[in-house]
Amino acid sequence: MSSQKVVVYAGPTISRDEVLGVVPEAQVRPPAARGDLLRQEWSQDDTAVIIDGYYRERLSVGHKEILWLLNEGVNVIGAASMGALRAAELSPYGMSGVGSVFRMYATGEVDGDDEVAILHGPADMGYPAGTVAMVNIRYGCQEGAKTNLVPARTGERIVAAAKARPFTHRTWEELEGGLGRDDRDALRTLERMIGTGEWDLKRLDAVSALRAVGNRRAEASRAWAAEVALTGITHYEALRWRSTREYAPGRWMSDLDVLNAARLFGDGYPQLHEEVLTRQLEDFADAQGLGVEAYICAKLGVDDRSALPSALASWLTETELATLPAAEQHRLVMVRVWPVWQSADWRPNVLERIQESSHWHEWSDIVVRADEVAEQTLGRLVVPPPEICGKLFLRHWHRRGTSAEVEMARRGFFGMEDLGRTATRFFALDVQNARASKGH
Repeated sequence: MSSQKVVVYAGPTISRDEVLGVVPEAQVRPPAARGDLLRQEWSQDDTAVIIDGYYRERLSVGHKEILWLLNEGVNVIGAASMGALRAAELSPYGMSGVGSVFRMYATGEVDGDDEVAILHGPADMGYPAGTVAMVNIRYGCQEGAKTNLVPARTGERIVAAAKARPFTHRTWEELEGGLGRDDRDALRTLERMIGTGEWDLKRLDAVSALRAVGNRRAEASRAWAAEVALTGITHYEALRWRSTREYAPGRWMSDLDVLNAARLFGDGYPQLHEEVLTRQLEDFADAQGLGVEAYICAKLGVDDRSALPSALASWLTETELATLPAAEQHRLVMVRVWPVWQSADWRPNVLERIQESSHWHEWSDIVVRADEVAEQTLGRLVVPPPEICGKLFLRHWHRRGTSAEVEMARRGFFGMEDLGRTATRFFALDVQNARASKGH
């Protein structure tokens, strides 16, 4: 068995206790919905087992997030229900399908979500099934025909009657109402045998998938390389999904929202930003066996004897140009033009730093207040387009001898639209703060 993390998404098909009976170390999660895989923090060689997933109440688990996991080196197994459906679609890219339901989808024997979809009760009641899965009806009729518990012709009529109904109406009572009297004894046998689990194909496949944990193909996690252009998901987006929480009914906040509040409102944020990015530069230089100044000069195409070209000098304030030595000027330029010269995302490292800051709760409260004021002023305050929001917010950072571009760069913004998109959520709060300031 793998020593890495195993996360199982299950609900109506197989219970938590049954999952732990097969994989004791598993972390059992509710049925998977859109974004749930990205909310989990994964490491290479972890295993995700997708058994159940949502179809109607929430958006279904996305293909792109599964591809993203595969590209991160996570072993993704699908079986029984939504997992089987997604595995049939994504097995060419390294997702492992297990069981008969997967095979039925992969070969085209069945098609459509309704084959595995059921109505079920809430999690606190153990997801009790309200309808019966079409694949279980098919399997039960096939098994019953082998012993004549469900005669073959009767099984054909039961399957046809079930398939003719929407999955929301595949209850035993409704199926019985659509069959002749001679078929009802067989239907009751089918209900009993599926109920005992002997003919419950979905559950049987789920157990098989759990037993397959740790038996992964060696090449599975490297079966393909997911480019952002294809998946549409970046590490930044995954970080946002993973850190998002509902802090009040209907209100959501991610750690990246708190980071944005710090960037916009934290007086000491520029210094923190500079320190973290400088440390990243040092790490890049070490990885290439260079000193940080040599690394920066190579990246910028400058040397330590000549004056900075005007295009690079524009990223410094008048005071910095007049007083700082060349090495410090180069370092500041490199930090401020980060999006151009470095592909590495600085946000995870900065986020880690501000999470340790004594201002974390203060910045979190700013997000809460911004949402409250936005709700209070809805319909009474017009939020302008991002570029206007950005220009209005720049008034906070105006000081002599600097420029808008420098002040945005000191906070990690690479342009007016970028600043404006970030400031939009905080616009109503900023207006309120300005009015309060004038009142004093």
